[in-house]
This record gives sequence, structure tokens and C-alpha cells, in this order.
Amino acid sequence: MAYTLDRTIAVPRLVGNPDDFLFVGALAGATRDLLNLTQDGPNSFALSGGMGATLSIGLGLALARKDRRVMVISGDGDALMGVGSFATIAVMNPRNLSILVVDNGLYQETGGQATHTARGTDIEQMARGAGIRSAITIDSEADLARGAAVLRDEQDASLVVLRVGPAIAPRFPRENDAAVVRARFRKNLSLST
Repeated sequence: MAYTLDRTIAVPRLVGNPDDFLFVGALAGATRDLLNLTQDGPNSFALSGGMGATLSIGLGLALARKDRRVMVISGDGDALMGVGSFATIAVMNPRNLSILVVDNGLYQETGGQATHTARGTDIEQMARGAGIRSAITIDSEADLARGAAVLRDEQDASLVVLRVGPAIAPRFPRENDAAVVRARFRKNLSLST
């Protein structure tokens, strides 16, 4: 299964203005996507070493901050590891939670091994099976506008699986001290009431 979309073009087109969201980002390519969007800004919380936790952290943030739109940027490996969170997201159904799964079919963080999505596992169908009603998969530029609308305008928790080629997003200089990132993000949350 060959995915061909360029993540450096597709992710910004799906997200639009990053100032409209509070972000939680997963590992590897998804964190790079997030940092390139937000310039490692105070509205972004990029996980380090928490594979599989991104969905549940994003859910908690969306429930705590119903006044803000929250976007989780996950990779296929992270989403597969945290797949149980789909059921809780569906049951809680926070209207302000958007999930973008950037699926390149690879565990980029650990050496580029194929994930299950490269072998036919369908994250959109897993999310729908858990009860997430607003879930779509995008694998062409023609569908990017539709995906952006799902992430921004749905009145239920929403999920977009973006199938991209294997190229990894460029590195963006980031703060690597998790305590500093946490403090910066918490300070931003208290200021954005």
C-alpha cells in the first residue's frame, strides 16, 4: 500500500491557522508536524516518550477546556498503541476534540518498520467501530478541504486519517526539557481563559 501525499503540504492545509487550537502531539513525525505548524509555541504540547498516550491526553484536555478547540496530532503507530482511547472518546464525545492521525505506514521513531496500517489495518474503521461518528480517511489532495472541514467544523469528536508518503517532516528546533514544555503549556492555558 503506497501512500503519496506530502505531509509538509497536507498537514498545514488541514489544520489552517494553528492559533485556533490547543495541540497535543505524538512522537517522531507527528511531533515534527506539530512543531513546524506552531513553531514550538505555547499552544503546543509535544510528548516525549509517551507513545500511545496522545489520544487520552487530548481527550482530558478537551474535557477540561471546553472553551477551546483541541487537536491531537498522532501518528499511525501512536494511534494503534492507544486504540482503546477511541471508545472513551466516542462515549464522552467532546465537541471540541479533533484528531489528526498522520499515517505513513511506518514506525518512524524506531527505524521505519511497517505498522499494521501498511498491512491493511484501517484506523478510520477502528474509530467508527468504537463509536466515533465523524471519521474519514484522506489519501488525495482533492479531499484536503473536506478533511479541514471535519477537523474544524464538526459538532462531535472528529478524526481524520491522513495517508502520507514515507518522508519524515523536517526537524524544528524544540525545547526538549519536558518540565519546561509542561510549564509553558500550563501557563498558556491559564492565560487563555
